[in-house]
Amino acid sequence: MTVSGALLLLLLGALLYSLVSIVAVLRYRAAKPPTLHSREPISILKPLAGIDLNLESNLRTFFEQDYPAFEILFAVRSLNVPEAEVVARLRREYPHVASRIIITGEAPYPNAKVYSLEQMLGAATHDLVVMSDSDIRVAPDLLCTIASEFQDGHLGLATCPYRAVAGPSFWSQLEATGMNTDFWGKAFVARMIEGMRFAVGPTIAARRGVLQSIGGFNRVKDYLAEDFWMGRLAADAGHRVILSSYVIEHHIGNATVRENFKHRIRWARSTRRTRPAGYVGQVFTMPLPLGLLACLFTPAWWPLLPLALVVRALSAYMVCEHALRARINWLLLPLEDMIGFGFWIAGFFGKTIIWRARRYRLSWDGRFELISPSEQSN
Repeated sequence: MTVSGALLLLLLGALLYSLVSIVAVLRYRAAKPPTLHSREPISILKPLAGIDLNLESNLRTFFEQDYPAFEILFAVRSLNVPEAEVVARLRREYPHVASRIIITGEAPYPNAKVYSLEQMLGAATHDLVVMSDSDIRVAPDLLCTIASEFQDGHLGLATCPYRAVAGPSFWSQLEATGMNTDFWGKAFVARMIEGMRFAVGPTIAARRGVLQSIGGFNRVKDYLAEDFWMGRLAADAGHRVILSSYVIEHHIGNATVRENFKHRIRWARSTRRTRPAGYVGQVFTMPLPLGLLACLFTPAWWPLLPLALVVRALSAYMVCEHALRARINWLLLPLEDMIGFGFWIAGFFGKTIIWRARRYRLSWDGRFELISPSEQSN
């Protein structure tokens, strides 16, 4: 097959995929949470590591939950870190909310977030837990929605979709555009085609017994994408996993171009090892880059380019505005699609990542290990 013919087939596949993503969004939106009858107590687990943009405002929304019985546990490495001061201030402001600070010290294995979750789960009071990152902001009805969904006795784990809220930097806004269109389009399609066999990290709710049945946090402590594996292992163990009807806000900060590139490379390389076949298949999620390439090789196919633009715009609108209730920056969308294509290609190469100023090596199955100072100097 010629290069032009291959590009044409890929482009047609990408156009079909975009239409499938619209159907996937409609199916997701058709699922409604059940009426809340029982308000079981909930433990919220908050691992903290540094001062995120608007950290105090984000954490405040969890203290202000309209729910009768919940506790919040915060994990910090020591009481001398600035995030501990933010938590102490909020605890004084909301004395009626049960809350505790768990001092973890240094993590004994690569994934410090998993170690914090493990320590907090051991101290948590309740069976139903909500694990939520520090850069998440929610409305007062989060716990009500989670409790209503977990009235289903077969439900073991739920992961919340998010709308990315950018900081003021250009690169932050560009990445938020990709998250709110491309990333969640893939997630909705995966949910429709294969069911929920994964989880997404910013906010996950689960039964304590389900976490124990998959081997606890010890089972995922060596994985970079521990969220994905929590969902996969829970599904493999026979537990029902869902994409929650509750959409949270993920405040992604104000990344510089250097920080943004490091994050995207880390994400791409991790995804390639977590879902290798799916990563290759991501080529079908990129109609605009494929349309441009097809026209470069065969200019007579130029009418396919505006078609790709229209279909991509419809898909992006449904994912971002209809499902996530976010707003699209239409000027950034084509640029983000082209840059995202470049990062997808880059993800096929390299096996090292930088995470929280440390360099790690990724293995073929998504596990990762710290590269020693002596190795880094060589």
